Amino acid sequence: MITIRRSEERGHFNFGWLDTRHSFSFGEYHDPEQMGYRSLRVLNEDHIGPGTGFPSHPHREMEIITIVLSGSIEHADSLGGGGILKPGEVQVMSAGPGIVHSEANPSQTEPLHLYQIWITPGEHGVQSRYEQRPFPDNGRHCRWQRVVSPDGRDGSIFINQDAHLFLCDLDADRSVVHSIEKGRGGWLQVVKGEVELRGERLGAGDGAAIDDPGELEVAATENSQMMLFDLA
Repeated sequence: MITIRRSEERGHFNFGWLDTRHSFSFGEYHDPEQMGYRSLRVLNEDHIGPGTGFPSHPHREMEIITIVLSGSIEHADSLGGGGILKPGEVQVMSAGPGIVHSEANPSQTEPLHLYQIWITPGEHGVQSRYEQRPFPDNGRHCRWQRVVSPDGRDGSIFINQDAHLFLCDLDADRSVVHSIEKGRGGWLQVVKGEVELRGERLGAGDGAAIDDPGELEVAATENSQMMLFDLA
């Protein structure tokens, strides 16, 4: 079974400096029917204005993943971690028992467009940590590129949960396949473009929960970017 979550159905707030859309309940947006999918708890698409961002704030017991689509983001945290994250890189922060961090758009002229993802941890009380890593563009051209996993396979970044995140840049009229094992589920998020999934057309911002195991083929009707979560 596939359950589609259309872009326009997401929670939407525009605070001036931040224009944000929430696939699941978050902050001021609450829908008891949209509290996440399996361990995927937060899937936010943020547009952040130049010279603005999120000031220092705490988190606990969450695996937080950031993917920049355009612009750059500057990270700093209470562990001493920090850096500039750009497109083509992935950031993971394990909040563990507690961490304080800030995220800001360092440019005074260019807007920032990103996805922020929260995954509930498989185990509480693990050590807080921060990591960011580049992933080559050719690794996701018309193929699924694993960037996050519970075991760091294929050069991916480790997270404390049985969850895998794949990225793909798919050319028009091409397709990719991924197999969902029995007992697992998938969430497909279209970042840009338009794709077809089992007879359904999905555009930018659309998501789909896949609850039946087996081969999953995604075909692009135009040049597209996607994220795929494979979740226990």
